[in-house]
Amino acid sequence: MAEPVRARRLSDHEGQTLQRLVRRGKHDSIRVRRALIIMASAGGTPVTAIARLVAADEDTVRDVIHAFNERGLSALDPNWAGGRPRRITSDDEDFIVATATTRPEKLQRPFTRWSIRKLAAYLADNPTRIVVVGRERLRQYLRENKISFQRTRTWKESTDPAREAKLDRIEEVTSRFPNRCFAFDQFGPLSIRPQPGSGWAPEARPERWPATYRREHGVRYFHGCYSLGDDQLWGVVRTRKSGANTLAALKSIRKARPDGAPIYVILDNLSANTTPAIRAWAAANRVELCLTPTYASWANPIEAQFGPVRTFVISNSHHPNHTVQTRKLQAYLRLRNANARHPDVLDAQRRERARIRSEKQRRWGRPAHRAA
Repeated sequence: MAEPVRARRLSDHEGQTLQRLVRRGKHDSIRVRRALIIMASAGGTPVTAIARLVAADEDTVRDVIHAFNERGLSALDPNWAGGRPRRITSDDEDFIVATATTRPEKLQRPFTRWSIRKLAAYLADNPTRIVVVGRERLRQYLRENKISFQRTRTWKESTDPAREAKLDRIEEVTSRFPNRCFAFDQFGPLSIRPQPGSGWAPEARPERWPATYRREHGVRYFHGCYSLGDDQLWGVVRTRKSGANTLAALKSIRKARPDGAPIYVILDNLSANTTPAIRAWAAANRVELCLTPTYASWANPIEAQFGPVRTFVISNSHHPNHTVQTRKLQAYLRLRNANARHPDVLDAQRRERARIRSEKQRRWGRPAHRAA
């Protein structure tokens, strides 16, 4: 029997990039969906559960995982086909990319960043290679090579001396004991205000929420628990993060497997998760706390499960108070755990979408063909 398909171990940069895509959800829906697949697979979630999570076919999930194992983060973008032949050689294009990603100061230019106009002028008059290209075509070349105008960012690398050992242990328990492996994390802060989002609306008439200036409700935190074996997500909303609240969540996980056999809980290094009381209780109840490395919370399998919660409950919402917000959250969890999306229904929906795409000669991710 072949081994189950699973994404390889994520690096710090890959984990943080995927976590940012899943948490913010502001990018292309295809990238967010593929990021969810990769994060869930790297956390040990089986392919069948991932397919239910993203409403995709299991073969699609496997293809994305294989592509990530081969190409890394470039697997977030499908390989688009088509396009007119290029009029600039590949060497010219490589020179454009190399110049755009080099600080102007190193090329004896008295500024700290390129604009499209400045870059085109330098390419047309430089001592190395003359490339005459229009500003719009230059912008297209940069975009095709995934070069975009971005803010400078700082980064965090895991300085945990036990990083590899912790990741090894997480991989071991998620692979060997999936039915006894759980994940825990806090999701928030949850505030009472109109939340940005997106939804279907008449063209040029988006749904609008009133602005709020006085917010006296405070914030809340969702303490979530996820079971890898049966793909169940549950939790409770608390007013703050504390050791007592974490201990209560861990006890609910222990109750999910009341047979007394050892269980494994993956959680981050928050001080509220590792109090002396929690460690003592875990030792007495055969609960192993598998801590993620410092600055590597992306290794927690529950992170991929929080993405849909933010998309379908928090985003595009205007809850009047925390009570209503909590009820909506719990209603979504009940619907999610009931697995209302039956595989037969999903198959019928996919067949209908395929029929419509065939009639319109359209593929996902590509614009419709224009009439001649």
